[in-house]
Amino acid sequence: MSTSNLVLFDLGTGKPTTRQIAELVKKGGTAALTEAERRADAARYQEVTCRSALNRVKGMPFDWTLNPYRGCTHGCHYCFARRYHVQFEMDSDDEFASVILVKTNFVAVLGRELDKPTWTREQVALGTATDPYQPIEGHYRLTRGAIEALARARTPIGLVTKGPMVVRDRDVLLELSTAASCTVCMSVPTVDEDAWRILEPGTAHPLQRLRAVRELVDAGINAGVLMAPIVPGFSSSRDKLERTIKAIADHGARFVGCNVMYLQDGTRTHFMKFIAREFPAMTPRFERLYARKYPPDHYRNEVRALVRMLQQRYGLSKRNEPDDEPEAAMPPVDPEQVGFAW
Repeated sequence: MSTSNLVLFDLGTGKPTTRQIAELVKKGGTAALTEAERRADAARYQEVTCRSALNRVKGMPFDWTLNPYRGCTHGCHYCFARRYHVQFEMDSDDEFASVILVKTNFVAVLGRELDKPTWTREQVALGTATDPYQPIEGHYRLTRGAIEALARARTPIGLVTKGPMVVRDRDVLLELSTAASCTVCMSVPTVDEDAWRILEPGTAHPLQRLRAVRELVDAGINAGVLMAPIVPGFSSSRDKLERTIKAIADHGARFVGCNVMYLQDGTRTHFMKFIAREFPAMTPRFERLYARKYPPDHYRNEVRALVRMLQQRYGLSKRNEPDDEPEAAMPPVDPEQVGFAW
């Protein structure tokens, strides 16, 4: 075993921290993660310990986030969280979906933080940097343990997921709804099967996700759908948007929100490589549309206006959409290349 491996893993029965994992990967790549367990889904799972569970954030509608896992086997090509995997010296491409960090002491650490007299029961968001209900949750049950701790501490949450497994925890979600408040946002960008297969290779079928929304609502939980992101050229046509919103309404969602895809840092790198490899003819359009992080304002406003109209048609309430980060004036873009029909 190399010296770096000895430094990292000579920890008795303890698990390495995420910082130690990053140091090891920086020196030897992910092949140096000799204790990562490969499972039937072909992903490798590295158990780690965390010093804190609650993560304070700024510039968001909430002040705290929770992420019991890092990396996600859903492998959505547009996922904004891909760029966060570089914090661990891993890439935003295959390693984001194939090397998953599991914070085994997460629930215990969270419980201690929630028990502190200084904790004021502020809103906490789950699912901001990785899906809390990706398949491995069925084994570790860290998300369920976290929700149980939050319910005991009467701490309100907002949860975003693509995982129908969330229905497993409807009992504790309902308990939390009574103790504080709980909103579950199921991510269903589109019900179009071609777009789903192309963009979200590791996720459950969109209708399976919508059935989970129905089960949660029937159980008394405030659950709705985020059509996020709407991906130009794949899920942005009027027909696809209307079919998606109708399906959402048919499954009893209490609200729907939407946002158009944005591309930043490692996510941009991955997505543009994916387009160049699989859909090269679309590359010039995406390069023009995404000259910056967001598409031009007029494009996003056009998408949102159509979604609002369809929401009204199918009787769905609107969820507040996340505010976009301030952007300088966009450079001129050929409107033919960013037309909403595309």
